[in-house]
Amino acid sequence: MYAHIESTVTALVCLLTAFVIQRIYDKERKQQNVNTISGIKWFGLAIFVWGIGAFITLISTKYFGFSASSKWLIYWGVFISLINSLFILLSLPSIEHQKKRNMIVRIVERFSVKEFVMLFSGIFIMIAFVFIATSYTNQDISSSFIWLIDIPISLVVALALLYELNSAFINRNMKFMYLPCFSLFVLIVIAVSHRIIPHAFVDQYINVADWSFIGIIAALSFKFIFILLFSILLYSWKFLSEKEQQHSEFVVLEAERNRLHMENEKLLAANESHIDTIQSLTKKLKQEEKKVTKLQEASKIELSDRQKEVLANLGICGSKKSYTEIAEAMHISVDGFQAHIYQIKKILNISGAGGKEQLIAYATENNLLQFATIACD
Repeated sequence: MYAHIESTVTALVCLLTAFVIQRIYDKERKQQNVNTISGIKWFGLAIFVWGIGAFITLISTKYFGFSASSKWLIYWGVFISLINSLFILLSLPSIEHQKKRNMIVRIVERFSVKEFVMLFSGIFIMIAFVFIATSYTNQDISSSFIWLIDIPISLVVALALLYELNSAFINRNMKFMYLPCFSLFVLIVIAVSHRIIPHAFVDQYINVADWSFIGIIAALSFKFIFILLFSILLYSWKFLSEKEQQHSEFVVLEAERNRLHMENEKLLAANESHIDTIQSLTKKLKQEEKKVTKLQEASKIELSDRQKEVLANLGICGSKKSYTEIAEAMHISVDGFQAHIYQIKKILNISGAGGKEQLIAYATENNLLQFATIACD
């Protein structure tokens, strides 16, 4: 009964969540948010794999007479767990934070997606073949032995996930999320332990039914917490990435300005004969202050999604194509394109000669080229 409850709840929640994530993925893909799209895609696939695995398990046990302890269903569960681990690993590099990546993520980043999938699949196909060949015809081998195929990779993924989630939440000044992240790791360890400890051993200390109930609760709880934590990160990917980028640039420029101030004061106090050096530093300081002021003003500027798209396309192709050619590539009228340009100039307070060059420079300096929807041949 417990197995049916777990499969039913997991299938309903995970498949519904995967459907919602797919809708979000389709929306973000239209806006060309590349890093966000990658994270949403792999996260959604990981949830979907959980859901489809639970659904097939439920159908097999309820309508086709398979036992929950059937070796075929155990093999299926191991396969689903490995595929889920693969998708989680592929989603980890898209979790944004300023700390150094852990070793597992650095390994994933060394390969392309195709290369990593082939490497992951090749290694675990060989290991799985040995386990299946050993266990399928041997009735004395328990399900706990079969699950050993998945246990090491599950624990490695759990550790990498804990580190990346904590780093991301700390970077967003959400240190209170440390407890849910640690709870997720503990529940994964409990769920993994539940799989590999034989019931004959457990029966000496606790009722088997109670042990099964603990396993079901742990498995469902860590799935729900996993979905919750990644949903929170998904929200932050969308709404905090631009602010974090501007804040990081501002911090760097502010530190540089303070450093130049200190050097300037030391030189003035040390020797007035170094006037040329002082003037040079003063000039550089003023340039940095202008950049800071410009960044502060830029952070207050609000452009619509369409205006960002127009400005990005101009930044990509403005030096090679005319307004007419860019408008045709965007499938809009020249008048409509120029109307957007006029509004953008008005917002950015750009006037006079060289307006086009100023717009291209603004798009490049403020990382707006990511919103481009056309390619410049």
